[in-house]
Amino acid sequence: MGLDQWAYKTKNKFSRPVDFHDEVNQAQEKEDGEIVEIMYWRKHPNLHGWMEQLYFSKGGEADSFNCRPVELTREDLNELASDIIDGKLPSTSGFFFGESDGTEFDGDLRFIKEAIQSIDEGYTVFYDSWW
Repeated sequence: MGLDQWAYKTKNKFSRPVDFHDEVNQAQEKEDGEIVEIMYWRKHPNLHGWMEQLYFSKGGEADSFNCRPVELTREDLNELASDIIDGKLPSTSGFFFGESDGTEFDGDLRFIKEAIQSIDEGYTVFYDSWW
């Protein structure tokens, strides 16, 4: 058990920037609805806390930020990169979340680079998690 986190890319466009899990499931059922994992994190709660703040700023209304996808735009990713570099990811804790310890830094920045490139290639990029 614990915090599992993913970033995906797809050519699909979603109806809103958050809470489009049903649309993800529908896309996966279509031949042309491929969803590709571009990053996986295990127990990186500070990143999760940052994504949770983004989720609510984009209109998310769930009581719990769990299994709630959130679209990542180029602007979001640039802000995330800045916050990572400046050490401004929010300290986040939760049951079985583990701890962010700084070893994620290089992987996080590689993810951002790949995600921005994917957006430039016409993909939608989104984050999802399960705990």
